[in-house]
Amino acid sequence: MKPLSRRGLLGQAAAAGAALALPAIVRAQAASARVVVVGGGFGGATAARYLKRRAPQVQVTLVEPARRFYTCPFSNHYLAGLLEWEQIGHGFDELRAAGVELVHAAADDVDATGRSLRLSNGQRLAWDRLVLSPGVDMRWDALEGYDEAAAELAPHAWKAGAQTQLLRRQLQAMDDGGTFVMVIPDNPFRCPPGPYERAALVAHYFRQHKPRAKILLLDAKDNFSKKALFQQGWKALYGDMIEWTGLSGDGQVLRVDAARRELETTFGRVVKASVLNVIPPQKAGRIAERAGVTDASGWVPVVAETFESQRVPGIYAVGDATIASPMPKSGFAANMQGKMVAAAIAAELAGQPAPAAAYANTCYSLIGPGYGISVAGVYRAQRGRIVEIAEAGGVSPLDADAAFRAAEALHGAAWYRAISADIWGG
Repeated sequence: MKPLSRRGLLGQAAAAGAALALPAIVRAQAASARVVVVGGGFGGATAARYLKRRAPQVQVTLVEPARRFYTCPFSNHYLAGLLEWEQIGHGFDELRAAGVELVHAAADDVDATGRSLRLSNGQRLAWDRLVLSPGVDMRWDALEGYDEAAAELAPHAWKAGAQTQLLRRQLQAMDDGGTFVMVIPDNPFRCPPGPYERAALVAHYFRQHKPRAKILLLDAKDNFSKKALFQQGWKALYGDMIEWTGLSGDGQVLRVDAARRELETTFGRVVKASVLNVIPPQKAGRIAERAGVTDASGWVPVVAETFESQRVPGIYAVGDATIASPMPKSGFAANMQGKMVAAAIAAELAGQPAPAAAYANTCYSLIGPGYGISVAGVYRAQRGRIVEIAEAGGVSPLDADAAFRAAEALHGAAWYRAISADIWGG
């Protein structure tokens, strides 16, 4: 696999979803349609922007409590000191300029029968179509001893914000020679390669500031995204600093004592941490459950061709909250799904069939400055399922030379700039 250039990345996305950018003509009777989008991240902000672009007569309202959105992608760079906090923050001024109405409040409840959304400020928004992109919530009952209070001592940092900043402060305060312990859940969860990139970039920070520190990863599974590539990169850049223990090696954590920064594994082993990062199992954001679109798994089953809910007509879901396997829960995937939903809703309002559903994804991971790896995939809807197109994607090769790894690192940074501009305008 050649390193995927910015031009190649955008070309791959265009090939997967060329029809998504075409204009649509909205029927006169649909000109008063109201579409409400919940969530201003990779999926929701994309859906709002592209729907307004395709169907400018439709009233598009984006509901997002934050006035500035901080991304989970590249938050590991912040932990490593490679980026400042505001470099992963994005405002909504360009969406407003594009005609999207912004409401800065939390979505509290959905009346699917009456087609209204209740907000935390008491406001109710009527909708003809509702798009949910709520991201993930933590399953606070999944690990004994780990709840919202414990997260203030042992942060998950799996939603970019105060938790991310807390974890960075803890890493900075840790004594040289201490041990950073990360708890990693079983699939599915947001950003499958994320914990392993975090381990690498924390190791980079330690190499600069705490060279005697150690990193222990306790994982509830035996395999993970780009495993061989990560392990090769860890060894090459950080020697024995990072130790990974999978399920078969007693890596599954059952109990957490955040106050003592202690863990207990399946076989009764007690592990003590200097800094403890617990990433718990996850589920779709709460508003998806309130809307009645989640199933017993806690995630949202969707129609592959349109990402409309399988359970409640008129409600669509995109991003990490959905069941979209084999597409991963990634920012790139959410962006593609947001475009598909915008195209599907615009077509429906225009009395036209939805365009053929095609999707793409690329996940770049930085193991250290100048050392990047990636995985890419292209997908289509087929008989109600999302299927991966064989040989259309791939992963970075093992044993690539330094120039290849450096190119991947550059392309990852270019991807982040390009997709940020596509969604928020910078």
